[in-house]
Amino acid sequence: MRPRLLRTPLVACAAVACLALHASSTQQRVRVLFVGNSLTTVNDVPDLVARLAAAAGQPFQHRTVAFDGYSLEDHWHRGDARRAIAEGGWSIVVLQQGPSALPESRTLLRDYARRFDGEARRIGARTALYMVWPAADRRADFEGVKLSYLTAAHDVDGLFIPAGEAWREAWRRDNQLELYGSDGFHPTPAGSYLAALVMFDVFFARTPIGLPPLVVPARRADLLQRVAADVSGRFAAQPR
Repeated sequence: MRPRLLRTPLVACAAVACLALHASSTQQRVRVLFVGNSLTTVNDVPDLVARLAAAAGQPFQHRTVAFDGYSLEDHWHRGDARRAIAEGGWSIVVLQQGPSALPESRTLLRDYARRFDGEARRIGARTALYMVWPAADRRADFEGVKLSYLTAAHDVDGLFIPAGEAWREAWRRDNQLELYGSDGFHPTPAGSYLAALVMFDVFFARTPIGLPPLVVPARRADLLQRVAADVSGRFAAQPR
């Protein structure tokens, strides 16, 4: 089980300052390579993570290799992602494709996650699986999406980023939340912000409670931060 820091809420008026005080000058910079598609690039989820990290005083760098509609198999054959990994210096390689709830899609996700994990291990990086969400008209697939990404993460002893699970939990607390965009698949800014909060928690093992709201109203941000902390903590506590 990984250690989890700052598990109590921060005073809102001093949230950024309080977070920064906990950042040690000796912290190593976390460098993350994101490999995915438009579910990563819409609203620029990696940049949201970078902004959260900066507010928390966490050294962070990132790069994104993403093409609309790409699967991990597509990335593997194109080669850009493999070349980016081979450059080295990454702490974490985040892998993301579509929902992958169907058995054949799950098989491909697991296969190519293993292949990319082999590349990541060569340069000393940890693989992370970014669980996304199904289309709005296929909400019954959430459990299948979780199974696919969680299994792929376990296959490679990697990190699991339960963004899709955080969406479900957020709706349990407020079923009026608008996380799907107008196309019923890509995220709204709130949906991307929630995903970024989960990533912050997973990457730094720190609660996102008290971070800046960035792209959502403060009251909404508080709810999403608590959801992200609870869901990330639930999976971090599970034995591997």
